[in-house]
Amino acid sequence: MTDFTPRPAQSQILAYKGGKMGISAVPGSGKTHTLSALAAQLIRSGALADEQEVLIVTLVNSAVDNFSSRIKEFLGLPMPFGYRVRTLHGLAHDIVREKPAAVGLEERFAILDEREADFIRKEAAAAWLQAHPSELDDYLLADMDEGRREWVRRQQLPDLATGIALAFIRSAKDNRLTPEKLRHLLDFSTGSGQGWKPAPLPLAGMGLAIYTDYQRALTYRGAVDFDDLIRLAIDLLENDTEFLERLRYRWPYILEDEAQDSSLLQEQILRLLAGESGNWVRVGDPNQAIFETFTTASPQHLLDFIHAEADQYRELPDSGRCQPSIIALANQLIKWVNGEHPELAVRDALTVPYIQPAPEGDPQPNPSDDPQGVKLIGRKYTPEEEVEAVVKSIERWLPEHMDSTVAVLVPRNQRGVEVIQALKQRNIDFVELLGSTSSTRLAAERLGEIVSALADPQSATRLAKAYLAWRRGEDEDSNDDFQRQIAELIRKCSEVETFVSPRTDRDWLAGLGSEGASPEEIAELEEFRGVVRRWQGTTLLPIDQMILTLSQDLFTAPNDLALAHKLALVLRQVSDDHRDWRLPELTGELTLIARNERRFLGFSEDDSGFDPSHHAGKVVVTTMHKAKGLEWERVYLMSVNNYDFPSGQPNDRYIPEKWFVHAGLNLEAETLAQLEAALSTSEYEFYAEGAATQSARLDYVRERLRLLYVGITRAKKELVLTWNTGRHGDQTPALPFVALQGWGDGYQ
Repeated sequence: MTDFTPRPAQSQILAYKGGKMGISAVPGSGKTHTLSALAAQLIRSGALADEQEVLIVTLVNSAVDNFSSRIKEFLGLPMPFGYRVRTLHGLAHDIVREKPAAVGLEERFAILDEREADFIRKEAAAAWLQAHPSELDDYLLADMDEGRREWVRRQQLPDLATGIALAFIRSAKDNRLTPEKLRHLLDFSTGSGQGWKPAPLPLAGMGLAIYTDYQRALTYRGAVDFDDLIRLAIDLLENDTEFLERLRYRWPYILEDEAQDSSLLQEQILRLLAGESGNWVRVGDPNQAIFETFTTASPQHLLDFIHAEADQYRELPDSGRCQPSIIALANQLIKWVNGEHPELAVRDALTVPYIQPAPEGDPQPNPSDDPQGVKLIGRKYTPEEEVEAVVKSIERWLPEHMDSTVAVLVPRNQRGVEVIQALKQRNIDFVELLGSTSSTRLAAERLGEIVSALADPQSATRLAKAYLAWRRGEDEDSNDDFQRQIAELIRKCSEVETFVSPRTDRDWLAGLGSEGASPEEIAELEEFRGVVRRWQGTTLLPIDQMILTLSQDLFTAPNDLALAHKLALVLRQVSDDHRDWRLPELTGELTLIARNERRFLGFSEDDSGFDPSHHAGKVVVTTMHKAKGLEWERVYLMSVNNYDFPSGQPNDRYIPEKWFVHAGLNLEAETLAQLEAALSTSEYEFYAEGAATQSARLDYVRERLRLLYVGITRAKKELVLTWNTGRHGDQTPALPFVALQGWGDGYQ
């Protein structure tokens, strides 16, 4: 059992006995630790009856692992007991899996992963553009010549159409609207039906056409996407009262983490599970809501809950993460936004409570105050000069701080790539945390190939794939020509048992020698035969032990071994749920998990629980979005200019607004406004072009202010902010950067 001495504010939360509680928690306040302690306390207190669990819902898979390990430490139990930790998608999957037929799904329905879903959207958008090559011309700049216009159609519109499709489909599903329902609404709203709304809604019509093709492709695959899962889970809960009551009994306490990023559907599903008089604790920091663009996620959901619904309100204002001068900078940003931001409409972007240093005697005290550790560099850099200056600073600082952690946080992935290239040129060790990699997917696929071969022992093709999986290295193309030649030999084996379990008169491998196989090939096949025989012995084990045993032959990296352990636990749960399933069925489940359920079961490297402390002496390069929840001794925040952090001023530019679109329209925002007009029940809700773009600008300004706040509060001891003039040399320092200047400049 872990030692935990709660702060006074944390003790108030641990005094919770029931009801609805809202909690505002500042960065570094220990909210995960506190929520884990509360879950363990509820379990130990006897508040749960048989077969009941505390349900913890959080945002990402790394947090799932974090909660699970902490609760186990608090309870002193080696195995999970009395609690369930899920992302929203994991929770929706748990719900739908119990009764898939009730929502029109097959027993073993497939879930489309984000990569494949994105591919289908791109294909559907490309097909629409091909069928309507001039449909978007009215939105293009009028003074473009035909050659330039044609270039835009070929090079720019495919990505724009895909982005519009993503926003439209996501919003439609958030509103639980199928293509059929939407078609009726759009016919009504555009005058095609008997309606009274005359305004044309061409962007919404485009979105519907792509949505229809996208959903048709899912149906053809017998699959759903992650947004469908949530919608279907809510449908099931609303339409099956007995099932809902059973789940309410199973989960009498719901603890929601990162509630500032709660979406409309997340709030709906948890409200259904909690019931009118249920026990629901929501904790989050509205100042860290940075995932809201073109979704129904909003910090307002948490704020409204706190102000209007919760019968208890608590704050976690104490933080031991940052040194006092960094805390003062973050608090000053809140004060400036609330009282001095020139755009009055965004002064609500950041809210109190202010961050307070940990109280005296706290077991996790703040680092010592060092005003010189905070530097806002006012120098005017080009983008290239900014990268050079940051990398040179790291080069000077790192040799004397090899036991410390350091990160470069960028607003966009491409900027991070440029930093990495500069670090490579100077031979500075780095860790890339920009986009998800394929290593975890590959690990799951390798296990799947081997289990598939064991489930179908007569298949030479499957055995050949298992051989390649056994020999494969850390990337998908690591099998060399020799290994591919060995696989081809195995594939030609007409009777697998004559290779794996030969008799004196029937030994396929012995015959290969007389057919011209080289000694190296024979030796390789003999070694593989021994491995396969060992693998065959694992088929007598329970599925989780089988996976763990096989993984010892495949993996040495800690991340891969951790993945294998996760796969083993999941398959054991599936086996317990379906006691009649044998290896072929479980193999199918393994393939499904590896290909389609990584997002909420933790099968991606970026969700596996990145720990900066494991990378001391190396430079972590990541985006400010991915840095949320992490911390480093020294942090560089780059590109703090009025392009990456606009403030609603006349000279600001906005990333979502494309240069080739007339009047600076944000076509994704305009599409959603047209959708909203179609959904409206008021005859006065006409669509007015441009209003949505202005509203989206303000939302974007709010989100970027919160993103800057998140970036600042990642630094424990030292913080350096820089800005650049942009690709065209016309960018200026972001207004909040200017407002916070005076804290020092120049590098150490």
